[in-house]
Amino acid sequence: MTGEWKETEIGRIPSEWNYGCLLDIASRDKKSIISGPFGSNISRKYFVDEGVPVIRGNNLSLDIGQPFIDNEFVYVTEEKAEELNTWAKVDDLVFTAAGTIGQVGIIGHRQKYETYIISNKQLRATVDSSKMLPIFAYYWFASNFMQRWIENCNTGSTIPLINLTVLKSLPVPIPPLPEQRAIASVLSSLDDKIDLLHRQNKTLETMAETLFRQWFVEEVDEEWEEGTLGDVIELIYGKGLKKEIRTGTGYPVIGSSGVVGYHSEFLVEGPGIVIGRKGTLGKVIYLWNNFFPIDTTYYVKSKVESAGLLYEYFLLKTLNFEEMNSDSAVPGLNRDLALSTEIRIAPLDRLKKFNQFCSPFIDKLRENTKQIHTLEKLRDTLLPKLMSGKVRMEF
Repeated sequence: MTGEWKETEIGRIPSEWNYGCLLDIASRDKKSIISGPFGSNISRKYFVDEGVPVIRGNNLSLDIGQPFIDNEFVYVTEEKAEELNTWAKVDDLVFTAAGTIGQVGIIGHRQKYETYIISNKQLRATVDSSKMLPIFAYYWFASNFMQRWIENCNTGSTIPLINLTVLKSLPVPIPPLPEQRAIASVLSSLDDKIDLLHRQNKTLETMAETLFRQWFVEEVDEEWEEGTLGDVIELIYGKGLKKEIRTGTGYPVIGSSGVVGYHSEFLVEGPGIVIGRKGTLGKVIYLWNNFFPIDTTYYVKSKVESAGLLYEYFLLKTLNFEEMNSDSAVPGLNRDLALSTEIRIAPLDRLKKFNQFCSPFIDKLRENTKQIHTLEKLRDTLLPKLMSGKVRMEF
């Protein structure tokens, strides 16, 4: 480690590091970097109930902590997959080509399937592991710096687009492999701890949800008051907040799928509840702290203050909002239909007892969530410094 630097298109990097583009670190295989098939070749008519999973935009994320969302697939037959020949396998990188460009994922070693097919709106790259570790490449291309870089490469007019030429030319620093391994190890360790805490939270939430179903669904008393969801809560429209004016730090910006960014101002004081209104229909999200729900969501305002947010949160999670779609093109949750849902309103003493019983679960959930945020902040602070060589790793 000489302490000397060289100037590159992405800024200063250590002089002993190499510098290139994605094409320079790609596998020697002639299909190492490919685009998805034409849309007409992978349309809905080819989907089957079981077979080879198709990677779409919903399987990728702008959240670096979600390298691959391994669910909600459509499938094609083995024969169709062979015909399309747009395979993706373990350690491959997948980029969104149309729509939310900047999304990138990596197929890990613990995924549900050995092979996938990419959709017509994805690009796939196979990295030469003798030049760059795939996980190091993932952290680089998924970084905030490269998300912004990719967004600036947009070639579309109405729908954001990137193509193979753009993908192949994406810049990348190339440290020695041992240093790549050390950097990736630090970042992966943080993400592994974050993942463990997320899984603990899922278990705690499942326990509380099971108790709710027992007390308020399975053991419902016919003498409880008949009412509607609208007797308990209001659903308030979120507010538009264009991506380009979000500051990137501060309070979480909440879309229909969850956190989609950060902003210096908040709209709603936490704790609070958000429901997906457009896109990811009916997803129920609990927020501990202040947040900014955008216009693809509703946020919840309580009508029965003594009921408590926990009761309202688990009540909402029992409802099937997908059946309340009011739009044909883009799924949309009909607010009037949702609020008119008939429910049995339990007596307040039972609601209070539920909140008290669940409070230890929720306290642990909150503690874990704080730790997750601390670790995410540490990772996000370290990542650009490690990737630029401003912080060096011993190896």
